[in-house]
Amino acid sequence: MKKQIRRRELLAGAAATGTITIFRGRLSGAEQAAAAPAAETKPPADDLPRVDYHVHLDNFTLEKALDLARDRNVKLGIVEHAGTKENKYPVVLSTDEDLKRHIAALEGKGVYKGIQAEGLDWMTCFSKETVARLDYVLTDALTFREKDGRRVELWKADQVRIDDPQDFMDRYADFHVRIMAAEPIDILANVTFLPAVLQKDYDALWTEGRMRKVIDAAVKYGVAVEVSQSGIPRAAFLAMAKAAGAKFSFGSNGRGQNIGRIDRCLEAARQLGLKPADFFAPAPPGRKPVQARP
Repeated sequence: MKKQIRRRELLAGAAATGTITIFRGRLSGAEQAAAAPAAETKPPADDLPRVDYHVHLDNFTLEKALDLARDRNVKLGIVEHAGTKENKYPVVLSTDEDLKRHIAALEGKGVYKGIQAEGLDWMTCFSKETVARLDYVLTDALTFREKDGRRVELWKADQVRIDDPQDFMDRYADFHVRIMAAEPIDILANVTFLPAVLQKDYDALWTEGRMRKVIDAAVKYGVAVEVSQSGIPRAAFLAMAKAAGAKFSFGSNGRGQNIGRIDRCLEAARQLGLKPADFFAPAPPGRKPVQARP
């Protein structure tokens, strides 16, 4: 059976091989591998919030994840995929009872309780009351509906067919906005990710106008932009988002030994001059997006 590639494996692989530009420039895989351990274990030199809001346990134990978090001086936000049974992941929460078990398993463990919402129909699976018990909801734009109705997972090359990159990009930028306008979410992850076939043209395709459209929506709807360990969004987008007053979060999209690795996120934030006030913090009860938004 052909092994399925998960989105976090693709993003992590791109970072590891040096195909994603990070803030010190384009590094080789060996240079990045050598630099990462030292950066992730040194004591904090500033007051940036050391929180990894994008952690998937999958089949990893919470106890092992907490050990890694202590070693890396990072607090974790645990998300599992949530939505309809159409979604295929090691863990998919699809009912209120699933979500309640997820929340109960994390209660009192010193972690933030979250989900990664899948698709635009995920709220059909849950009550507002149960979603409001979460600390936050994270999602991304990587599960995309094509013009013909096909459900395309953009990190899987065999599903992606793009005849007109400009047309795709216009619809893709609009899809980011649609998600933020329609969904009660806190964090937009994997922002500006491109399918493999388009990655070589990243800077040309993510025009100022398209970036501005996504950023304006994030500010309007109060959605934080994830600064990803994979190296996206790139510096131009982050600088524009900072100037617009957007909030940010850190995310490893990690599993296993990659949980809590946010050294590249911290480096990006320092080079951008971000301060604690620029970062997302979970809303208090009664003010969660699922409660506050119409």
